[in-house]
Amino acid sequence: MPLLSRVVPTLTSGLVAVVVGALASSAAAVPTSAPRVPDPYYPADGNAGYDVLHYDIHDTYRLGERRLSGVTTIRLAPSVELAELDLDLLLKVDSVEVDGQPAEFEKTTIHELRVTPTTALTPGTPADVTVRYHGYPQRIPQGGEGWLADRHEVVTMGEPHMAAWWFPSNDHPSDKARFDIRITTGKGREVVSNGVRVGRTEHGRRATTHWRMSDPMATYLAFFAAGDFAIEKGRSHGLSYYNAVSRRLGLADRQRSMSALRKSAKVTAWLQDELGTYPFATTGGVVTSLDVNFALENQSRPTYGSWIYGGVVVHELAHQWFGDDVSVARWRDVWLNEGFATYMEHRWTETHGGASTASWLRRAYRAAGADFWDLDIADPCGATAPQCSMNDLFGSEIYERGSMALAALRNVIGKPDFRRLLRRWVDIHGGGNATSEQFESLAERVSGQQLDAFFDAWLRASSKPPRTADYGL
Repeated sequence: MPLLSRVVPTLTSGLVAVVVGALASSAAAVPTSAPRVPDPYYPADGNAGYDVLHYDIHDTYRLGERRLSGVTTIRLAPSVELAELDLDLLLKVDSVEVDGQPAEFEKTTIHELRVTPTTALTPGTPADVTVRYHGYPQRIPQGGEGWLADRHEVVTMGEPHMAAWWFPSNDHPSDKARFDIRITTGKGREVVSNGVRVGRTEHGRRATTHWRMSDPMATYLAFFAAGDFAIEKGRSHGLSYYNAVSRRLGLADRQRSMSALRKSAKVTAWLQDELGTYPFATTGGVVTSLDVNFALENQSRPTYGSWIYGGVVVHELAHQWFGDDVSVARWRDVWLNEGFATYMEHRWTETHGGASTASWLRRAYRAAGADFWDLDIADPCGATAPQCSMNDLFGSEIYERGSMALAALRNVIGKPDFRRLLRRWVDIHGGGNATSEQFESLAERVSGQQLDAFFDAWLRASSKPPRTADYGL
């Protein structure tokens, strides 16, 4: 998500996710892939006791009515015996089955769906939970600000949560899974989603488009866009790409937007040289005509507004490594996403004839006022969670101070070690989740330096870091 994004959907119920089953058993019984919930920032999101392996989503969306209906099968692996389990879903539920057998269910809150199978689920034995549902996402009172739609186009983009508006899930980034996404709409419409387009089937006046994300993905990064889009696809710089621009934009905006998206493969190839192999099968992007003031790093195919520009393309594609491949384990660690992506914007500038990251860092340091240093960017909501402000979680300090910290770290440990650090970070944690503390520890191991004071000054202190070489200045 780029710096200009301050408007995101929020869940304000403050309801704590229910921990079900025999979760009181020893921690040793829970696999390392178990979701880290409840998250103090968003305790209503995510549920404990199981790990989702795969989502098979079949949704029908009627653009004219803005009505969604669907059936999703979730393959999950219980980590403990589950007599019941919870899912995150804001739509009305019609039925639930577990392993093909009808199951009891209830919406315990607008956000929580509790499922009671006929027999308890066994630890380590995968189970299939199938949910049928319907509703009008834009009418849901708990948000909808991120549900972008009119009678002609829809794009499901939002952070820190969006899944609950269109499919049931374990909605926390620490429970990543693989996805098959099938969207049915009018056959005259294009549908774009994550990963690789598997196929499209027409039936009467409607058509179903099937997309597949074969790499683990956080639920908020799943998306689909449906409407009248111009499509360009192919291979460039050794990468497969798929770009889509809304035809509802004026000609000049369409041409400018597609020109920006055409740079995606080039930017991705450059990022590969900086960070290591691109983690997904395809790249590209989507530009919507809907009124949106943020872009989002939807896995393999970011989404943008018509104001798209070169820097934001670099930012969102850098997120494919930092945010998508290596995802946050807790929302407090979001600087690992936004600071890293912003740093790569400055690195791109440095390697393409612009100012160096070191000179940018010095200018930014001199220009920053006292209030710029008030926030602990390693725990931006702190004691205010879960009522923290979006301007805390996605405020400019997260982006700018995070990227400044990385530029300063590069100065302290040297360019060769910094390059090894970023690539090692992705090698170790790619496909999974990580915390700020893990990054700090890895930086010390790679560099052989003790960096506690450095990270405390750049991430946690409420005053400017000292202007000395020890702090990269």
